[in-house]
Amino acid sequence: MNATVPREMIENHTFDEIEIGDTAQLTRTLLAEDIQLFAAMSGDVNPTHVDAEYANSSQFHGLIAHGMWGAALISTVLGTEYPGPGAIYLSQNLRFLRPVHIGDTLDVRVTVSAKEVNTHQVVLACHCTNQHGDDVITGSAVVLAPAEKIRRPRLAPMQVRLSDRTRRYRQLLALTEGLAAIPVAVVHPCSEEALRGAIEAAEMGLIQPILVGPEDKIRAVAAQAQIDLTGYRIAPAAHSHAAAALAVTMARNGEVQALMKGSLHTDELMTEVVKTDGGLRTERRVSHIFVLDVPSYPKPLLISDAAINFEPDLDAKRDIVRNAIDLAHALGIVQPLVAILAAVETVNPRMRSTLDAAALCKMAERGQITGAILDGPLAFDNAISAQAALDKGIISPVAGRADILIAPDLEAGNMMAKQLQYLADAQAAGLVMGARVPIILTSRADGAAARVASCALALLVVASRSVSAVGKAIA
Repeated sequence: MNATVPREMIENHTFDEIEIGDTAQLTRTLLAEDIQLFAAMSGDVNPTHVDAEYANSSQFHGLIAHGMWGAALISTVLGTEYPGPGAIYLSQNLRFLRPVHIGDTLDVRVTVSAKEVNTHQVVLACHCTNQHGDDVITGSAVVLAPAEKIRRPRLAPMQVRLSDRTRRYRQLLALTEGLAAIPVAVVHPCSEEALRGAIEAAEMGLIQPILVGPEDKIRAVAAQAQIDLTGYRIAPAAHSHAAAALAVTMARNGEVQALMKGSLHTDELMTEVVKTDGGLRTERRVSHIFVLDVPSYPKPLLISDAAINFEPDLDAKRDIVRNAIDLAHALGIVQPLVAILAAVETVNPRMRSTLDAAALCKMAERGQITGAILDGPLAFDNAISAQAALDKGIISPVAGRADILIAPDLEAGNMMAKQLQYLADAQAAGLVMGARVPIILTSRADGAAARVASCALALLVVASRSVSAVGKAIA
């Protein structure tokens, strides 16, 4: 066989060139990502391959590769090494003798054992051994050998980034373990997603929902979606405005510890929340915080404000920052890194966002904002990319590592959050902070998972406030 072909090229071996005894091989070490990719591609989620808890208790004592992963390596040798491009895979006969565990290294070898002149078929013995020299797979393959010479550039395989869309969701829910469910007024849950999200959160022990709205509509939605409302209280309200008013009253009276937006407009609910007389105002401005799981970012990313404050002034931004810090603390982020965003990373007197950023950082230096490290102005790339910060010579404890992004205004924040959701496959939860109770505020288009995650956030905030109140009482 021809051993002089540069590795950047793929050259085949025609039927006339092939000789009995010719051999080719490759070596590959099994990674956890290989198993995950094979499962994603094939749909084979046998727990022996993907469920570590189950696999550890099985006869294999750990996760093992799909058998066809090894077979795929044989195909790789046949298609890229020998005979190479132009060969047609006709049949395969294999015996799987040993499991392949993560970290095992396979030597995959094919050897020509027979040629059929009339049909141009070639039989190759297939032999895979592990790093100990033990047989893992044996068998034979039959291919139709190419008749024409082919020499092509060896193209690099596509790089695939694996992301576990449920990992951080599971981590968030794990933070709520041991916490008692909180009573929540679910305001106007008159869509399937709104109602299902509340009931799923209840079934997971996060909330005790009180469904506030038109009872006939709520029950009709439940019947249509086959959602069982047995055991759940419905607080009748004629329409969405009345439901919002009633829910706020329930919160003021201490009947519920959080509100949850259903299928009504945000301004309908928030108008009742921020009323000077009878609302849920505190000394702070209320603000919304997105909590995003961005697959390409190594930790949760909080963005504020993207839903409540349109053009916040400096006082409002101070409260927006403080609310986001409080939510980060509830998530267990002891000293969150806060990036105050602008279009540029330098203070420009003609750009108010840069002046506000500088002022907020000075407030933090003087103790007017506590519990976090602030820096700004920072452009978006500098805030989330260490390389971008390095390229621009930015020395900052926040740049490239931000936990919280503070947008200059609602439009910028909303577009940033939605772009991450729809272009970067980010999963989102949302909460309004700064009121007497946390308000679970998601888009009407959000699915049940986003609503459940937001309920978990509210539970963590209520628990954090309780701990803080006990600490103050003891002090």
